[in-house]
Amino acid sequence: MSVITGLNPERVFFYFEEIAKIPHGSGNTDGIRKYLLDFAKEKKLDCNSDSAGNVIIKKSASKGCEKCAPVILQGHMDMVAVKAPGITKDMQTEGLDLFIEGDFLGAKGTSLGGDDGIAVAYILAILEDDTLVHPPLEILITDSEEVGMDGASGFDPSGFKGKTLINIDSEEEGIFTVGCAGGAMVTCRIPLTDISVDNEKFDIKADITISGLTGGHSGEMINKYRANACKIAGRLLWAANEVTESRCLLGEIKGGTADNAIPTDCRMTIFTPSVYESKVRDRINYLASEIKEEYSVTDPDIRIHLELSKESDDKGRDSRKAALFLCSVPNGVIRMNDNIPGLVETSLNLGILKKDDDNLCAQFLVRSDTTSAKEDVINTLKSVTALLNGTVTVSGVYPGWKYRVDSPLRELMKDAFKEVYGREPRVEAIHAGLECGILASKIEGLDAVSIGPDIKDIHTFDERLSIPSTERVYSYLIKVLEKLTVLSGS
Repeated sequence: MSVITGLNPERVFFYFEEIAKIPHGSGNTDGIRKYLLDFAKEKKLDCNSDSAGNVIIKKSASKGCEKCAPVILQGHMDMVAVKAPGITKDMQTEGLDLFIEGDFLGAKGTSLGGDDGIAVAYILAILEDDTLVHPPLEILITDSEEVGMDGASGFDPSGFKGKTLINIDSEEEGIFTVGCAGGAMVTCRIPLTDISVDNEKFDIKADITISGLTGGHSGEMINKYRANACKIAGRLLWAANEVTESRCLLGEIKGGTADNAIPTDCRMTIFTPSVYESKVRDRINYLASEIKEEYSVTDPDIRIHLELSKESDDKGRDSRKAALFLCSVPNGVIRMNDNIPGLVETSLNLGILKKDDDNLCAQFLVRSDTTSAKEDVINTLKSVTALLNGTVTVSGVYPGWKYRVDSPLRELMKDAFKEVYGREPRVEAIHAGLECGILASKIEGLDAVSIGPDIKDIHTFDERLSIPSTERVYSYLIKVLEKLTVLSGS
């Protein structure tokens, strides 16, 4: 039985719940793509899926609006699929368990996928409602937004006529996003070598678990200076090397789930000779208490647990390079924007860390609204990696979205906002990646604005969607579509 019966707009929440039943984490979107195509076919709408996995749907204008310029509605189908420690749900195969708490909708123990499931739900509700007044609609629901914006990058706009785009991938009601940072995914691989054991037995196993961190979106929340579990693991690994005179093997290390999410947990296993057992215990526990104090405000629930046991290892690798790398690479805010108070210009996030065969593999997302600054950070990562004889791969590079001085869409949406809300919206640029930058580079003269309802703690298992905000933004979006019918086609 539905847990969200009676919410308004009823059809928006109906489709949101339908989407939530379908696993749709990044890289696992076949099911939701089929659902979207089946929906469009059932409604007898023109639809197809392109080579990048995007879903494209078109709907004719409402009666009397046939000569209006087409409008593009755009969102993405994939979500960041994360779950709380101890949650056994298989997010590859199982849907979400929705619940209502006060004015918010959440998912039990997992991320909600409000980013960007609410865009998809809005769009489906609009497409099925034949009573609405609107211009011709061109729908673009992209794939793989959360892992490099590959869908937008692979999109061929030749079949689109629209030059006006409403992106529904923002998370704060009343804010129009009209510019964003560009980004790049940087993967560093550090070879881990054997250690000269000299007949020593590495017979003390230390399991270190870092958990309970606040996490969050690595663009929007990076200026909150929250703890990064993978960077903390590096500090602890460095400390272990110090007290063991580098007689420390790295067995396993794994942290983070997405390059655009601040890691909330990391697990690491190291081995050392028993003579160092008490030193490792004392040093790790002392540093753990210091780190907890450092982040007592931003990460009040941080936990660092050390478990020592008698167990030998013959497959671990020298951990010194891993410690050097993790303590040397930058992370977080690099520079604030000089022109816009409070806006981050350049940052990076160590989002995924793992031991892959005999290599340490670290995946970063570098963001900046300045190309040269972005390249400077990438070169820093390349330099640190080269010093440790590693390799670097740069992928998923996407452009920033420049503020457009002359924007008829922005002005129309501001007028509509004042009509609906009785106040002015806030217009801003953000330090996060939006597909608008990529799409603007593909569609000459594109006029775009990004909006959305209130969504809290995206990319975490505390993510929640405001129910009243969802209703207000939908009503506003309908008003905007109606006002857009005054724009005549060419």
